[in-house]
Amino acid sequence: MVAALAGSVAATTAPAAASPAEDGDGSVYRGGIEVVRTAADSPDTPELTGTVFVDTGRDGTGDGDPGLAGVAVTNGRDVVRTDDEGRYRLPAFDNMTVSITQPSGYQVPLDEHNIPQFHYNHLPEGSPELRYGGIEPTGPLPSEVNFPLVESGLTAADTQSCVIAGDLQTYTAQEIEYARAGAIKDLSERHDYAGCGTLFVGDVVGDDLSLYPAVKDLVAETNGPARFLPGNHDLDFDAPSAAHSFDTFRAQLAPAYYSYEVGDVHVVALNTVDYPCTAAEDSPEGIERHCADPEGRPSYNGRLGEDQLAWLENDLAGVDEDKLVVVAGHIGLLNYADDSSPVHQVDQVARVHELLEGRSAVAVSGHSHSIENLKEGDDSAGWRELFGVEGLPFPHITAGAISGDWYSGEVGEEGYPTAIGRDGGRPGVVTLDVEGAEFRERYTVTGEPDGVQTQLGLNSPTYRTWFDERQEWNDDPVGEAPELEPLVLDRDDLAGGTWLTTNFFFGSTGSTVEVGLDGGPAEQAARTQRLEGEAVNVGAEYSDPYAVSQQLVHGGSLADRTMHLWRFDLPADLAAGRHTAEVTATDAYGRAFTDTLAFEVVDLP
Repeated sequence: MVAALAGSVAATTAPAAASPAEDGDGSVYRGGIEVVRTAADSPDTPELTGTVFVDTGRDGTGDGDPGLAGVAVTNGRDVVRTDDEGRYRLPAFDNMTVSITQPSGYQVPLDEHNIPQFHYNHLPEGSPELRYGGIEPTGPLPSEVNFPLVESGLTAADTQSCVIAGDLQTYTAQEIEYARAGAIKDLSERHDYAGCGTLFVGDVVGDDLSLYPAVKDLVAETNGPARFLPGNHDLDFDAPSAAHSFDTFRAQLAPAYYSYEVGDVHVVALNTVDYPCTAAEDSPEGIERHCADPEGRPSYNGRLGEDQLAWLENDLAGVDEDKLVVVAGHIGLLNYADDSSPVHQVDQVARVHELLEGRSAVAVSGHSHSIENLKEGDDSAGWRELFGVEGLPFPHITAGAISGDWYSGEVGEEGYPTAIGRDGGRPGVVTLDVEGAEFRERYTVTGEPDGVQTQLGLNSPTYRTWFDERQEWNDDPVGEAPELEPLVLDRDDLAGGTWLTTNFFFGSTGSTVEVGLDGGPAEQAARTQRLEGEAVNVGAEYSDPYAVSQQLVHGGSLADRTMHLWRFDLPADLAAGRHTAEVTATDAYGRAFTDTLAFEVVDLP
């Protein structure tokens, strides 16, 4: 039941581009925002003013530089546009983050770690006492906060590759090195995403926020802007209220939510983590019970605050209808792995769908440590019951995780664990390849070329018995553990029902899998989860045997459900001896990937 992990290279690959965020003369625009303080600074000032300007001298100061009209500026609630001279005025209040939406054709400055600098935190007295520091006191409102930009051919191009990276989630310095040896090394060797950059969709670290500087050093090795949004493991857990629950994240990395543009793409980076948990009137059934922890411990759920919802509506109101909107959050609007959980999806998903009605859109997320490529029209029983959503109005993608299954499993020669996920998928990143307002998604397995897209195994009665026995032994490990003979079938296996499994990591509705045995004609395999409104299929019959054979031996989650698994029933009369299956997995865009699996049939005495 061990899979062949090699696969053929897809027919199409992304074009190369400059690196890292280089433009024109090949230099990277480094710097920060301009905060102007004078004797006129006042704690009673009701408005913040400033300028968005084109930094022709690349010195970060606006003296003599032209202002840029029409740029969106926000305080986290209101959104205004700069006037003909690049000036803006915004209502001011304590504990606000002021930021701009980078317009296409321009680049905000990057710091030495490739992190965009486009926001200012205003918190006069600073954060309450927090373990990881939070935001230092900012004092009175500045006289001006000015935002520099430079012109950029990279962000103007209508062809973009946007990397979506789920759950880096490093708990230790050792796991920082696992990430460096794996996905970060891959990104350092790619040069196709310099304009759009990488968006790390939350759980940047694993509760230890002192690791943020080490993460910054990691992303300094990537070849484009490195942006972040917050996850439930990026929280200041000792914050006294939700108003300060992401203060350290805001101080170190980015606003809690914001937007930016490249080409014909408008990216909305949301904070979908509500902490402490809120059981509001519009929350689905079960949230109130979840929030009322019997031991009094605070918890979280997937929810947008009222200010953020108001901002989202204002932000989208200024976006051209012909742009592609990418809605990103840590906790997904909806997902397959947790379709019946009111905690691991977003309370106001229907409202977000409504705001995006009629637009070209895609939602991307992390959190579930699973790979999910959900297409428009896909449907699940849990979504209907919890949120009244019957069929997705646009694609929803769960990007898997750089950490995979929390850096579990065997550590390979490359220097990082196998970390096979709860869906049987391998760690990696998603890329949205965009032309105009159209996109195609692809998944890149850590340490592999784009052509490695499938994982093969055999699901037999022997395997299913071993599945149950091994689970029991792991719960109470007495004596020797049950063993599994890899890729060997006997007559009882064939008579009792055996099928070849294809875990097509980014397979989706519209994908096909064909299997040819021993050079014979290819025949269609069947998808195990059709996403036509049925409940999630769970258990040994719906599992990935290769993934499970690793997880139940070397540790980790259990791949007993997935929306991207296909099965091909083997004939009961297969002759004894060696056999080879050639598997061709074709995605919804017609890109084909070929893999092979060799196995043996034996006649036992």
